[in-house]
Amino acid sequence: MVIRSRTLRLVILISTVLVTIIIAIQLIWLQKVYRYEEKQFNINVSKSIRALYADMELVNDVKDNVQKVVENINPDVYLLKIDCNPDLSKLWVNLKAELTDFDVYSDCRAAIYSHDHDSFAVQKYIDLPDSYHETSKEPDLPLLKRDYSYIIIFFPHRGQYIIKQMLFWIASSGLLLLVLVGFGFSVFYFYRQKFYNETQKDFVNNFTHEFKTPLAVIKIASDVLQQQNIVEKPDRLANYAGIISEQTSHLQAQVQRLLEIAYTDRSSLPLEKENFEVNLLIREAINDLQPLAEQKHATIHTNFAIPEIMVKADKSYLRLCFINLIENAIKYATNPVIRINTSIQGADLVVSVTDNGIGIEEEHRKKIFDRFYRITRGELHVAKGFGLGLNFVKKVIDTHNGKIELESEPGKGSTFTLIIPRT
Repeated sequence: MVIRSRTLRLVILISTVLVTIIIAIQLIWLQKVYRYEEKQFNINVSKSIRALYADMELVNDVKDNVQKVVENINPDVYLLKIDCNPDLSKLWVNLKAELTDFDVYSDCRAAIYSHDHDSFAVQKYIDLPDSYHETSKEPDLPLLKRDYSYIIIFFPHRGQYIIKQMLFWIASSGLLLLVLVGFGFSVFYFYRQKFYNETQKDFVNNFTHEFKTPLAVIKIASDVLQQQNIVEKPDRLANYAGIISEQTSHLQAQVQRLLEIAYTDRSSLPLEKENFEVNLLIREAINDLQPLAEQKHATIHTNFAIPEIMVKADKSYLRLCFINLIENAIKYATNPVIRINTSIQGADLVVSVTDNGIGIEEEHRKKIFDRFYRITRGELHVAKGFGLGLNFVKKVIDTHNGKIELESEPGKGSTFTLIIPRT
């Protein structure tokens, strides 16, 4: 499962990079299209102005280069030098006609600046096919002082007009973006479903293995006990009876794990709070794990700062939490030495379980409380189990409005600290 998951993660990473590159290229392309449309707009306006000078005698020397008599203050404003007072009705008609002939359809405002009076003699709104009608919010025409009279042409909506010309490119880019986003969600959904399928297969395999072996041992032991002469061999009878008892206990523990699965399926755990003494409950949890502790030659030290600590919580759930933490501390160490501390901080109960096990690397600490998550070494899991214990512990503590903290150093051990309200 590890290899396949890594492959999927690599595919998602590569897909994300490719999508990002495509979006970046699309944005650069849109920027270039905008600049092209902007340049084309300026060229068309220049052609319209050149044609206007050709239609009307606006300057004394008609041989003057248009570039000498036209000043482009900014992309929105053009100044046209004039040496006479033009016929206004003819001027506005010709200006509108020339702009239209050269495909400039953005509305504009025009005015004639009188050098003698240092003001606009007359102003006019030129209504074109793609017009944005005048409103009170439109900026005033800039009054630019020159030593000559001029016609000013101001395009207040040039930017909107250019963007409108780019609607096809914008729409196609938006459609491509939607396709890429849909593709991203599809890949993510596929990865999630693949992960769930692999997790389910892994769980079934573990589940089968955990139940198959003890059932096979029980079957063999029961066949031996059914032999007629078994009564004549009390040592052998006790041995096989002990094997059945041990394997039955193991199966009970696995059934308890399955119950935890049912618990963690719920959005919230129903709590049955009662008053009880925590230190005593911890001793009971240690006693339940005594066979495992003896098998692993584990040493368990308790340090109860206060001899009796009363809390109001769900006793059965907390008992399972303590069992899970202590059992993990035993399983993940070669020669387990476990220290359990209890204390009170303000209105909270604090319980810490410290071990000298393999520790938890930084990359696993955020995921260690996830359901079904199990630490692996290469392609093998570090220990048997379903990856449910710590997820169950966290859910119980969260339901009690508490929190669980983890401190760990690989190769030296881990400390799990439970902090829960005492009431």
